Amino acid sequence: MAFTRRDAMKFSGVAAAAIAVAGCTSSSSPEAKGGAAASGSSVGVGTKAPLVDAKGPRVVVVGGGWSGLSIAKYTKKFAPNADVVLVEQRAEFISCPLSNLWVVGAVDLEFLTHDYLQAARENNYTYFNATVVGVDKGAKVVQTSNGNIDYDYLVLAPGIDYDYSGWTKGDIALESRLRSEYPAGFIPGSEHLTLRNKVLDFEGGNFIMTVPGGNYRCLPAPYERACLIADYFKREGIEGKVILLDENNGITIKAQGFGSAFKELYGDYLDYRPGIKIESFDLDKKTITDDFDEVIPFADAAFYPHVRGAKILEIAGVAKDSVFNKQEGNINPFTYEVIGETNIFVTGDARPMGFSKSGNTSNSEGHYVAKVIAGKINGNKTEWESPLTVCYSAISVDPTQAISVNAGYAYNEKTKAFAFANAATNEIWKGKTGSNNGKALFEWAKGMYRDMFS
Repeated sequence: MAFTRRDAMKFSGVAAAAIAVAGCTSSSSPEAKGGAAASGSSVGVGTKAPLVDAKGPRVVVVGGGWSGLSIAKYTKKFAPNADVVLVEQRAEFISCPLSNLWVVGAVDLEFLTHDYLQAARENNYTYFNATVVGVDKGAKVVQTSNGNIDYDYLVLAPGIDYDYSGWTKGDIALESRLRSEYPAGFIPGSEHLTLRNKVLDFEGGNFIMTVPGGNYRCLPAPYERACLIADYFKREGIEGKVILLDENNGITIKAQGFGSAFKELYGDYLDYRPGIKIESFDLDKKTITDDFDEVIPFADAAFYPHVRGAKILEIAGVAKDSVFNKQEGNINPFTYEVIGETNIFVTGDARPMGFSKSGNTSNSEGHYVAKVIAGKINGNKTEWESPLTVCYSAISVDPTQAISVNAGYAYNEKTKAFAFANAATNEIWKGKTGSNNGKALFEWAKGMYRDMFS
């Protein structure tokens, strides 16, 4: 499936939207207290955003991903008197779940792309297209590239950023090359486009991919991607091999299903190596050296580093180093409230709990956080509800066959951590079972899109 001019136009808005972190300021700086960015030159910062004055308590949701969209919709549903504003820097939504199928040409970009304005119209809240550059917690002001927004309640749902420090040891030039030449492809936008072009233009040799340690975005996604790229090489007769270097000692989820697919379907096209870390890169020679001192050449690659909370959490002064990843939200794990704050929440993939960093998890969590916020507005107490992880992973595309997991979470008082509870898996990708899961994958996606955008 060729990449079309229409596809390029759809991606243009995403590619153009990026936070210039160097120009941001924390709420503790002298400049931030006055409501202006540190440079004093950001467009709109220090002026009031062009929004109608709120007629009820204003809830500002920063981040239009699976969590933010759900919170915006359901806060308005549960507290109709609230004035809900969703601040998102992208001009359109492009889904990370199912993007692996788009990378190998199995679905159209239209299936992943959705309209923020439609979601806001359908659910009676405001979509505000801007980049958040600071938060003044004392004044209860969100500073954006298009002016300041007062809030009564603030939700930060900014997703992940990448943490290259374990690989680069502070080498900014190396990090820049890894980000631009070999992007991970787990933040929607240009890096997905780069990855797709890499795969569709691949002529042969080793294609290296990595699985990071810790709690990274969507545990099964790197294994699904490896299957689908190997499937593409196999179908197209490309003399290439996916080398999947996994920091973990084994497949982190759906191990039976992925393991059998690696061996039975893609034995000649996929080389899975668990318990391997990259020690060094030579990008000019196109080689990496692993922690067993093996030098591995590659024709192309997508290097997925560890993840961390997005930079805005540091800028807002609500981040901490967590058990799993750096600089995630410093929150009460049952209410999502920032420690020391009663009106600021951190949700989605930026939370520190060990929940799956996946779409369905963030969506179901968003329903609960919306109840918490609405309960505060309405004077009601909200009982904790577990998020739900429903995840389908495609194994092949012709026909689409998939494996799945469906699980909630329970809190362990001894370990002071959350773990899967009542988990049900279907890891048989062969025959009718796998095909039925393949159909369910698309029905699940349609249902999720309806929930967020209709």
